[in-house]
Amino acid sequence: MGLSEVIRLAASQRQELSAAHARVRASVERPAVVSALEDPMISASIDHKPFNMRGMDYSFAIEQRIPLGSLRQDRRQSAEADIARLRAEAEDKQLGVAAEAASAFLMLQQRRRTAELLHQRREIARAIVAAADARYGGGTGEQADVLRAEVEVARVEAQLKASTGRVAAAEAMLNASLGQEVDRPVRPLRPPVLDRPAPTWAEVEARLPSLPRLQAGRAEIGRSEAEVRVMRDMYKPMATVRAGPAYDMDNKWGAMLMVGVSVPIWRSKLSAGVREAEAMREMSRADLRAMTRMAEGEAAQALNELKAAGELQRSLRAEIGPRARFAIDPALAAYAAGRQPLVSVMEALQTLWSVENELIDADMQVGLAWVRLGRATGSYELITL
Repeated sequence: MGLSEVIRLAASQRQELSAAHARVRASVERPAVVSALEDPMISASIDHKPFNMRGMDYSFAIEQRIPLGSLRQDRRQSAEADIARLRAEAEDKQLGVAAEAASAFLMLQQRRRTAELLHQRREIARAIVAAADARYGGGTGEQADVLRAEVEVARVEAQLKASTGRVAAAEAMLNASLGQEVDRPVRPLRPPVLDRPAPTWAEVEARLPSLPRLQAGRAEIGRSEAEVRVMRDMYKPMATVRAGPAYDMDNKWGAMLMVGVSVPIWRSKLSAGVREAEAMREMSRADLRAMTRMAEGEAAQALNELKAAGELQRSLRAEIGPRARFAIDPALAAYAAGRQPLVSVMEALQTLWSVENELIDADMQVGLAWVRLGRATGSYELITL
């Protein structure tokens, strides 16, 4: 199982994303709701009932209120901006879910590699025990060397037992990040290609405007601008039309028609609503500027951390690791021949194991740096191999 498959499974199985997409689908219906006319009112009324005679005037009417400005259109635009914001937030949530799954993938890979290294350490430690036994049996070594080598074997075996639980914990976390049962077996992992050159700052910067959270910020500005227009539309009157049949006491049927307009005289209330909407618009603009600056900072930080982790990884692979491994065989041969004490062999082994652990950790840090960079730029295409 590779990193690209992990990201795909997380995107298709995590219930948080299903909820986000359902929310988007719900918001798509909102423009039709907020831009519709008010429901008409059907009424029956007694228009005139004399006290001293029979008969009455009565009528049946249907009444409809109609805004005279662009209120309905502005409300629709506000709701459409909300759709764009929710879609961008869903995309951002998908990026976050992918980052969680990728981090869990790298953690499990690190712990499995560490367990493999422990198996190698145990085999080497057993070889040292055999060499110490041979020297002690031949009278050229000391029993203390045998005991020390056996202690090292015991230490590695204890670490191996503990690594089983650590690997199981990482597998459970990966399963949880994929939205599946935590006790599900995890297939062998295919290491991603992470040794490619880091992108330039210009390439990273070019991706930033398309970040989902910045798209959400721009959509929020569009919504707040539409809300300002909605509040300004409140200054315009609302028309009311009423029409229907009418009957009078002379047994005559006719028609009745009434047309009226509201009188928005409470200007202080309307002005306060406009000022509130304008303040919210300014807040949205400031939020976008702040998010843009933070996005630039996070991307720059992720890029520089990637470069630093890559430098350490290359040094460990190309220079430090080979030298540490090259020192093992001569040290073992010299000890077996009685030319070096056991402490020299153990020091060489400790150095090698420390370097190997550092390399495993460096590989993980490079992977995490790629994940952070993908999260910061809104794309994981560079690491999904």
